[in-house]
Amino acid sequence: MNKSSRREGILFILSAPSGAGKSSLCRELIDSLPDLRQSISFATRKKRGGEKDGVDYHFIKPEAFQKKIEQQQLAEWAEVHGNLYGTSLQTLKNAAEQGIDLLLDIDCQGAVQLKKNYQQGVFIFILPPDYAELEKRLRARGTDDEDVIRRRLENSKQEISQALWYDYLVVNDDIVLARDRMLAIIAAERCRSHRTAYLLDKFTVKGDK
Repeated sequence: MNKSSRREGILFILSAPSGAGKSSLCRELIDSLPDLRQSISFATRKKRGGEKDGVDYHFIKPEAFQKKIEQQQLAEWAEVHGNLYGTSLQTLKNAAEQGIDLLLDIDCQGAVQLKKNYQQGVFIFILPPDYAELEKRLRARGTDDEDVIRRRLENSKQEISQALWYDYLVVNDDIVLARDRMLAIIAAERCRSHRTAYLLDKFTVKGDK
């Protein structure tokens, strides 16, 4: 029998500069793949228009977030644009053990932390077509003042500089094309031999070593 007698869940980690369309792309993927679930992060920021607690994020107070850090309940956490974001360690463990593929939308700081502990994870960086389009998208939101927009644009340069250590780069120039590129990545990763070795069990003759 192969060492891996069952399928473990795959962790797909997505990062992108603010305004690259990562959240919209995640929704497209979840709608396209019923067997892919999104990990809901904890966040200390206020809800934006249309966001729902427990759907977009688990919105909690900074004190509650700090308690999770102290109790080592987070697989990763980071401060982004003055707010705290983090991923439940138990959520990742449960998904891996139950064979559930998870989609995780986090910033580069959190991705770096996960890279150390989840080497089998699939790390994907989403790029905008260019900086001009990124600025256009940020302004089109209508949710941030000028100082916030400028800070996000400046931070995007540092974030994009880290893109090459990710496993894949996907340009979100068109949401449908970007979704299809992501679906191709997910399909390929699900077929990797080290993840599907359990399929060979049925071909093992009794008594073979």
